[in-house]
Amino acid sequence: MFDTTRTTARVPAAVAGLVAAGAAVSVAEVVALVMGRSDVTPLLAVGDATVDLTPLPVKQFAVDTFGTADKLALFIGMGAIMVAAAALLGAAAGRRRSIGGVGIAAFAVVGLAAVLTRPGAGVLDTVPTLVGIAACYLVLTLLLNVGASYAPGGAPGERADSGALRRDGGAGGTGGGSGAAAVDEAGGVAVEDADPGVVHAGGARGDGEADGAEEAEEAEDHSPGFDRRRFVLVAGTAAALSAGAGTAARMLAASGPGTRTGVGDISLPRPADPAAPVPDGADLELDGLSSFFTPNEDFYRIDTALSVPRLDASTWSLRIRGNGVEERTYTYNDLLNRSDLVERDITIACVSNPVGGDLIGNARWIGIPLRTLLEELGVVPPSRGGPADQLVSRSSDGMTIGTPVEDVMDGRDAMLALGMNGEPLPYDHGFPVRMVVPGLYGYVSACKWLVEMELTTFDAFDAYWVPRGWSARGPIKTQSRIETPRDGGALEGGTTVPVAGVAWAQTTGIDRVEVSIDGGEWREAELAEEDTTDTWRQWVYQWDAEPGDHEISVRATDRDGDVQTDEHAPPAPDGATGRHTVQVTVA
Repeated sequence: MFDTTRTTARVPAAVAGLVAAGAAVSVAEVVALVMGRSDVTPLLAVGDATVDLTPLPVKQFAVDTFGTADKLALFIGMGAIMVAAAALLGAAAGRRRSIGGVGIAAFAVVGLAAVLTRPGAGVLDTVPTLVGIAACYLVLTLLLNVGASYAPGGAPGERADSGALRRDGGAGGTGGGSGAAAVDEAGGVAVEDADPGVVHAGGARGDGEADGAEEAEEAEDHSPGFDRRRFVLVAGTAAALSAGAGTAARMLAASGPGTRTGVGDISLPRPADPAAPVPDGADLELDGLSSFFTPNEDFYRIDTALSVPRLDASTWSLRIRGNGVEERTYTYNDLLNRSDLVERDITIACVSNPVGGDLIGNARWIGIPLRTLLEELGVVPPSRGGPADQLVSRSSDGMTIGTPVEDVMDGRDAMLALGMNGEPLPYDHGFPVRMVVPGLYGYVSACKWLVEMELTTFDAFDAYWVPRGWSARGPIKTQSRIETPRDGGALEGGTTVPVAGVAWAQTTGIDRVEVSIDGGEWREAELAEEDTTDTWRQWVYQWDAEPGDHEISVRATDRDGDVQTDEHAPPAPDGATGRHTVQVTVA
């Protein structure tokens, strides 16, 4: 264990702290993998807790700044904090060994609290954290001992004489001649002094001392008992083993369900009610313009899951319960083999999407009509006297999303989706089953990795985002964006420039898109053919560009005659408003 009679110089002690922290994370990953609970590692638990506790403005800043890379930014930030904390703890423990134990205990409390506050957490979920903390303590102990310094000529573990060490090496003696080493009482700081004088224990200066505190610190690294080569070998080996084991465990956890039933094992049946072919002219196929369907790999992903759940479809089930419903549990095969599978083209958007943002995508979904499924269980919408006005969906990671019952039963194509663009749902987008509801922002409709649905009321339960400052209901607002030319673009004058983009007004449809140059009159753009009212619609305006700096704005009008507002509002609490504008320069 810790040897309190020795000290370790700051640099090797800081390295010891870093390697010990890495060992803790890696061992926890391995233990969680062996237990089949790779979602309960302390790193993920602390990350999830950080997301939960982050104030709304900070979350929105992260989405605005990093977009779909927000989780990577979080991990980088956590990693930087952990590296700094581990190095500081190691350096402090090098001077006072007791600090190491106290610091590790504090980190253990934080990790265990984070794990135990995750939805559905149990006592067994603390095992990876506890084993990781034990590994941290053992590695830190080992490396501090390996990197410790000793008194000259003394055996390992011996303390230097507590009296003043004079040039001749005797306690209280005097003498001249060649320089000798002075060693501090705490464990071996050796300082060469060529002039006569005394160096006292504890670092007090004697007469004739030539070197300062910085030289003493440097000399500590070279003091008798510190074998640099041995320390580097032991620390390097521990770091390599930790990095290899931790990386392998995380890769195995992220590689899918292995022998279980995963995405690659599913063949989607042909839907009983397929989507109509996309009309000719729905995709303008212009350079710089989004394709009509967003490829799965390019589809935006905004959620709170720091580690994508890898559910086994063969053991997955969906429980539906609550007010006015006959409780029932469905397996994946129950849903996959239903005779009422439908295929629909639906655009979905994130409430965090700023004006002109890219947190929106269009896909062809295959699934079960949610209205039909709920009616089979006896659900009646509140407009017809039903007792529940909120449908709370729960994800496998504990996320809750509340959806108005009236909206999922009013005839729109709300569904439990099994497929996306002709393939089973990707893991990132909710495999094996997720919700898709046209006309509602994802935070109130698009629950991924779905495992439970409960019929309740908005008065009785607040879903995850509501206490965090978002509206309980989130209908998608009419919006449009300019995709080409890009903001800040340089264009050639004397040519006709296509100004193009997309607009959406779900469940209502886009009736008109208009473009304004430099605040001038609004001119109508050409609309692409409409697929359905639930999908975005492409548009293009041919602009005779003149030299100079220009501002281009766009607005959309839906079929109810409502014009996209020019009043700017941030995404919180229920979606951004305003008109997208870009600045360009024409040469």
